[in-house]
Formats: sequence, C-alpha cells, structure tokens
Amino acid sequence: MPINPQAYRPAKTLLTLGDTVFDPVAAADFPETRLRFRNDRAAAEVGLDALTDDEWIAHLGRFEPLPGTLPQPLALRYHGHQFRTYNPEIGDGRGFTFAQLRDDDDRLMDLGTKGSGQTPWSRFGDGRLTLKGGVREILATEMLEALGVPTSRTLSLIETGEALDRGDEPSPTRSAVMVRLNHGHIRIGTFQRIAYERDEAAMRRLVGYTLRNLYGEDSDDPIRLLDLVVARTATLAARYMAAGFVHGVLNSDNINVTGESFDYGPWRFAPTWDPAFTAAYFDHRGLYAFGRQPEAIHWDVMQLAASLRLIAESGPLVETLERFGERYQPAVATAILWRLGVIPQDPDTDRALVQTIEQALRTTATPIDRFFFDAFGGALPDHYGDAFAAVRTALGPYAARRARDHDYWRGEPCAMLIDEVESIWSAIADRDDWAPLHAKIAAIRKMGDALR
Repeated sequence: MPINPQAYRPAKTLLTLGDTVFDPVAAADFPETRLRFRNDRAAAEVGLDALTDDEWIAHLGRFEPLPGTLPQPLALRYHGHQFRTYNPEIGDGRGFTFAQLRDDDDRLMDLGTKGSGQTPWSRFGDGRLTLKGGVREILATEMLEALGVPTSRTLSLIETGEALDRGDEPSPTRSAVMVRLNHGHIRIGTFQRIAYERDEAAMRRLVGYTLRNLYGEDSDDPIRLLDLVVARTATLAARYMAAGFVHGVLNSDNINVTGESFDYGPWRFAPTWDPAFTAAYFDHRGLYAFGRQPEAIHWDVMQLAASLRLIAESGPLVETLERFGERYQPAVATAILWRLGVIPQDPDTDRALVQTIEQALRTTATPIDRFFFDAFGGALPDHYGDAFAAVRTALGPYAARRARDHDYWRGEPCAMLIDEVESIWSAIADRDDWAPLHAKIAAIRKMGDALR
C-alpha cells in the first residue's frame, strides 16, 4: 500500500492491556465488497487517503492487516447498564478493533467496525449491519462533526451482498460493513466488566492505559481519570443539546471515556426544543429523551466512579463526580454561543442568554435549525416577534465571532430531520441512487465550513 511516512503512523498499544479486555476474532467472509463511501478527509488525518479503491476494500472490507499495527482484529469485552439494567453478557457482538493509528494531532485513533461478523459476544445476533444502518451512521457523524460535537467519523461503508432479515424494518434488506475512526473504543462498560470480576491489577492497567494513551498524561491516578472523564462527558452532553441531537441509547457501554460520541442506532435530531422528544421507539419511559441526556450521561459516569472504587477511596470519587454540573453549565453556554456565532461575555451573562433562548424556543416551538441559522452572528431578524423580544435584548452586548460572509448563509439552513433521512435512504433502496446522500454530505460540510 502507498504509505506517507509523515502521515501514516501505526500503533498497537491496545495489546499492552493483555487479553483481559479483548478476544482475537476473524472477519466474516462477505459474498461481495462494493465500495459505497470513503471519507478521504478523515483518512488523510491517519495517512490512508492515498489508498486505491482496491487497497481500500482489501484493508477496510476484507480486513487484511494494515502494516505495523494490530496483527488481527480484536473484539472488545465489556459490560454495561442498558436502560439502567446491568448486563454482564455483552461485548463487541458485530464489530471489532482492527488497527490503531496516530492522527495529525498525535491522538491515538482506533479503526473499529460495525457489521464485520460474529464474535464470542454476538449471542443470538448475526454480526451484520444493514446498509440503511450504515447510511444513517454516515449522516449522523457528518452532521455532528459539522455542528461541533466530538464524534467518531464514518471512514468507510462497503456493501456486502447479503440479504438480512430484521424485525423492525422491511426485510430482507441489504447488508454492509462500516469502519469508524474513533479516539479510542474504551467504554465505561470496559471498566464495569473489570470491576465485576474484581481484578484490581487489570483495573490499574486500564486506568494507566487510558490516561497515557487517550489523555496524554503520565499518571495512574483513578481520581484524575474520573475528573477528566467528567469534564469531557459534560462537554459532550452540552454539545448534544446545542446541536439538538438525541443519541437514543445512552447506555454505559455506549459512552466512550474520551467523551467522544459514537455508535449511532435510533438517533434523531429534534425539530424543536422539546425536552421530551425521544429517538428510540423502545424508550417508553423517555429515559434518553432530548432534555434528559445530561442526566443520563451523568448517571453513566456514576457507574465509572462506582467501578473505580475497586482501586480508589469513595470520598474523592464522589467529590469528583459531583463536579459534573459545574462543568456542564458553562459547557452548554459555550456550545450554544458557538452555534449562535457570537463571542462569549462573562459566565452570568452567558447563562442568562442561554436560558432566555431555551425559554423562547420551547414556548414557541420554533425550529431549532432555523433559529440558529437566522440568528448566527447575534442579529435576530425582524420577523421574530414579541416572543423573542427578550432574546433580542439579551443578544445586545454580543459581538459576532465571524461575519455571515460564507456562501452557506445565502441559502437555507442545513437540517437533518427524519423525513429527509428516510428520503435519502429511499433513493438508495428503490433506485440505487446515491446522489442524494452525496449531495447531503456536501451540504453538511458546507455548513461546517461556515460555522468554523
């Protein structure tokens, strides 16, 4: 394969954890491999953008080992609370980590899969991914990246030629294997599994691994790790809210300890600021509703703190955990002001502005994307009437962080509501027409350029 030695920097640090957190596995043998999406912008960050399509398919569809990194795929072991019920029988059931590379910011990145076949943790699943699920993940990750949410990127989607039966969508349906680029795949559930097994030595190794390789700190201190995770996950929760995003399944096995969002199933973007809006049809109690996401993520981090009690005292863990709220409040103000395109003032003024905006959006049911598009730069258009008078007043002292001079602002807001997601998929399912997907990706990236 063509390698740029400055950009391609392989690693295999995961192996230092030993076999307490993974099982070696083999990828499924797919009937076909048809390349449907390659994210060269993300690939360039880890030196893979020069691959030919044939090489891309060989490494990211057939999973021939990339030079200098993991010699074979590893399915990660973890436990987790799923809708607040502890499950000790889960792990990577249809995915694995097959490479580690350093990106251009020297972060350790994992190449992980979805739909790559069965593993010891598949239980009764077939280890496959629907093509629709892969398309939806592309749309989620592209939109979140553009809106400033720390997220995995969808690196590759390859159609695999199998007909899959699924109970919750029309079947048979087409199959795919997806590769994501992620800043680590160590989850809160990874720590929960080791705590469940009462393996103190493995817990200390995992804490040290996470601090050194994912946070760049020469430390083995579990309190320090929890403090970093509290800060990162509070920021993630804040960015979800500013983006109007509902992940749908914020189980503890779906929370990455780097605070980077990943693993998108029944996600949706909320059309309006409705705290009760849910993404998953099976979330009957609204546990992971739009407005409850900060609470849900905080609860998951509590499970990390409980796991770290294996090697740390409860007092400092509780004290650190209680800082989540004081981290979340300024983070949500920063996130909303960033999307609004204005320069922050002082914390009290920023907090008051955010509360005023949330109140107006909630009581008027104004579309979230429309509001942030119209108000970018801090100048609310005249057609926003009396219901937004307090918002207009609160915006008075704020200066724009950049002018509305990008071509994006001369069009319409880029949104990602469920009807459009279904329309993009229908074009693929009915006519094998991928043009609407590629057009949407281009529109999302245009918005991202305007916001940055």
